[in-house]
Amino acid sequence: MFKLQGKVALITGGSRGIGRAIALRLAQGGVDIIVNYVRHRRDAEETVAAIEELGVRCLAVKANVAKGEDVERMFAQIRERHAHLDILVSNAASGVLKPAMELTTRHWDWAMDINARALLSLSQQAVPMMEKGGRIMAVSSLGAVRAVPNYTVVGSSKAALESLVRHLAVELGPEDITVNTISAGVVDTDALKKFPNRDEIISESLRRTPLGRLTTPEDVADLALFLCSDLSSMISGQTLVVDGGYAIQG
Repeated sequence: MFKLQGKVALITGGSRGIGRAIALRLAQGGVDIIVNYVRHRRDAEETVAAIEELGVRCLAVKANVAKGEDVERMFAQIRERHAHLDILVSNAASGVLKPAMELTTRHWDWAMDINARALLSLSQQAVPMMEKGGRIMAVSSLGAVRAVPNYTVVGSSKAALESLVRHLAVELGPEDITVNTISAGVVDTDALKKFPNRDEIISESLRRTPLGRLTTPEDVADLALFLCSDLSSMISGQTLVVDGGYAIQG
């Protein structure tokens, strides 16, 4: 059911947190991995080493996916090593945490470029390398559909990302390429540490989650693995939520 040996996956922001967990989970399934990173070189090198210990190939590529020229250069490196690409996971994300009245045009453009537009640039490069059965995934958050304090620009960019996924799913469906969004609940990663009310977010999430624990990067990776498998061949254009039931409580 999880026949992934010989496939190749690119995970952006793949050196830490959710991206790293997805990279490792797919590697465990026999997938060769390209780990994209932009700043954390040591983390990328450690992730490559962990993946190669699983018996698959791994390449780390430094590129800022918010910049079209970086994306083009990254794919040039990928094509030198791989004849095809089967899986694209757009996970890299960024953005400022400020009230809406304090946001600047620069804040808006930065979040939109890296959180939303990057998926379009990545897909335009990846699809020509994909055969039938290709998989494209984007990692989002509940802030795309809910108002979260200081999350205005990030939430807006994630909402744009989810809309883009739906449009890509329609356009790429005839090529037998599925496109989906993974929307994660509260995950205690380095990104969450940037929230000034991190402790409050964690305690409230624990209180409201029916399953009684936080979502982990591995929970998200398990869903990504499912979406890469033949079991998900008729799932496309969807936002799949992994949050232990947090979002259903209003």
